[in-house]
Amino acid sequence: MSDHIHISVKALPGASKTEFAGFKEGRLRVRVAAAPEDGRANAELVAFFSKSLGCPKRDVALLRGEKSRFKTLAVPLAYRLQWEEIVKGAQD
Repeated sequence: MSDHIHISVKALPGASKTEFAGFKEGRLRVRVAAAPEDGRANAELVAFFSKSLGCPKRDVALLRGEKSRFKTLAVPLAYRLQWEEIVKGAQD
């Protein structure tokens, strides 16, 4: 997947709404408005990244961390500029 951006995420499930929550220890923190049960938080995380990047859900892949708060997502390089805007906003 060298034609993809790999994104390190720390998911914080059970939040009141899904939103970016800054960076800590090299990972983007994301509050997720879904419980970590039956893959609901993972599905919400993928949907949130899809919407934030303006890409189809099928383009956001969960590579690692299916049952962990620490996850790695992959998105096509075509969305690099959108990703850079997200990073810039999360660091402010």
